[in-house]
Amino acid sequence: MQIFIFKRILIFSTVFTLLFSSCSSVYMPNVPNSPMLSAKGEVHASGHVSLRGNVNLNTAFAVSNHMGVLFNGSFMNQTKNKKDFRQDLVEGGAGYFTTFGADKSRILEIYAGLGKGNTDRVFRTFENDGTITDDVQNVRFRKSFIQVNYSSKEKKSLKLFGKSYPLNYGTILRVSHVNMIDFVRNNVAQPLEDNTFLEPVFFTRLKLNNAVQLQYTSGSNFGLKNRDFLKAGNSVFTVGVVVNVGGNTFK
Repeated sequence: MQIFIFKRILIFSTVFTLLFSSCSSVYMPNVPNSPMLSAKGEVHASGHVSLRGNVNLNTAFAVSNHMGVLFNGSFMNQTKNKKDFRQDLVEGGAGYFTTFGADKSRILEIYAGLGKGNTDRVFRTFENDGTITDDVQNVRFRKSFIQVNYSSKEKKSLKLFGKSYPLNYGTILRVSHVNMIDFVRNNVAQPLEDNTFLEPVFFTRLKLNNAVQLQYTSGSNFGLKNRDFLKAGNSVFTVGVVVNVGGNTFK
C-alpha cells in the first residue's frame, strides 16, 4: 500500500513538473539534501543532474548519533537561441536525525540552513529587420531554509536481470525564503523582491550495494507571494548517484 501511494505521488509530481517547468523565474531550486544519516561518523555524498542541465552536489556528515551538518552546491549554465540561464547556489546547514521503527529502518531528519547565489538571464528578441534586442538580468540573492525529511526502507525490491535491488523511499518538505540583495536589468538597478517557497520533494533510491544507490527525484515549487521575477515555476526533476559510508548498514 505504501509503495502504491509513493508511486501515485511520484507520477503526480512528474506531470506537474513537465507542465510547469517552462515558467520563467530567476530562482532555480536545487535538490534538497536527504542524507538518511543513521549514526555518528556517517558520511554522505551525492550528485544529481536535471534534464535542463542543473547539476547538484550534496554532502553531509553525522557529528554525533543525532546531529548532522550538510553542504549543498548547484550550478547551471544553459544557452539557447532565445534565452540564456546561469545560476550558482551554495548552502550550508545543520540539524537533527533519528532512526525508529522495529528494525530502525525509518529515518526522520530536520535541517535548517543559509545560502547565497546569483542568477544571470538573457532574453533575445529577433526583430523582422534582423536586429536582435537583449534583455539582460543579473540577480544576487540570499536564501534561508528549513526542511523535514522522512525516509524508509521497503521490503519490496525491484528485480532486474534476475537480481533483486532493494528500494528506499523518501519525502522532503522544505520551506525556503529567498530575497534579492542586488538586481540589475540592462545596467539599471531594479526594485528588489523576496518570496517564500514551499518545495515538496519525493525520491526513490535503488540500492546497488551497501554504499551506492541510484536516486530519482521529483518535486514542485510553490511561491506564497505574487512576484514578477522571483516566483515559482522551476521544479525539481533529477537523476543521481548517492553514496553513504559508515553508520548503520540497514540501508
